[in-house]
Amino acid sequence: MSGILKRKLEEGPSPFLSLRGSDDEVSCSDSGNSSDSLNHPQQSKRLRGRNVHFESVTVYYFNRRQGFTSVPTQGGSTLGMSPHHSGVKHFTLREFAMEQKRSHRNMLRDHLKEEKLNAIKLKLTKNGTVSSVEADTLTLDDISEDDLDVDNTEVDDYFFLQPLTTRRRRALLRASGVRRIDVEEKHELRTLRMSREECGCRCRGICDPETCACSLAGIKCQVNGTSWESHYIFPLKDWLVALFGFAATAVHHSSTDF
Repeated sequence: MSGILKRKLEEGPSPFLSLRGSDDEVSCSDSGNSSDSLNHPQQSKRLRGRNVHFESVTVYYFNRRQGFTSVPTQGGSTLGMSPHHSGVKHFTLREFAMEQKRSHRNMLRDHLKEEKLNAIKLKLTKNGTVSSVEADTLTLDDISEDDLDVDNTEVDDYFFLQPLTTRRRRALLRASGVRRIDVEEKHELRTLRMSREECGCRCRGICDPETCACSLAGIKCQVNGTSWESHYIFPLKDWLVALFGFAATAVHHSSTDF
């Protein structure tokens, strides 16, 4: 009986053997040159699927509101935006590029107007033609666009963020429909700026953890034994210079251990 079963197993092809044999055939074909032609379409399809294509641009517009979040260099009347958008526009990629170019050119025109206005004010007050009070009455509307060379000016050379004066921020808020500007923000910002005038601790040479403001706040003190003799308390604007280059003021503290 056992001999008959053995013979039947030898004669009849087992489904497991046939599957294994097919695997061997596939593996052999994969190792050959013909596998390149089989796998290449799949690879190219997979690569095409990873590409990102944009067909349109959706722009949401928000009205300006008093911000209460940023800290300007001076004054109050910070700029913010409404929590909900007031309008939506849809553009094709070409239309959006043209809209951006138009918007940047308008910003460039306003920037050149401000430069021209400031130059005129400086010239009039320096020559003694008018007083500084009278010069301040001049506005951007007094500058003729014929005096501006917008068409021959490269937009990319001028399009960058510019700090706005307190007066300019107030004008933008009023133009956006803000009737009442909270003046309390100005006093809060003044207090906040004064608190930021100094940062760091007052350690000299050796850090005393019991009196070090950094150590008490859980911050590593920058004083490293006697090698650090100079104090590192300096205005916040100098920290911004050192870290981000926001101003042209030179920073002479070069041994900080960050």
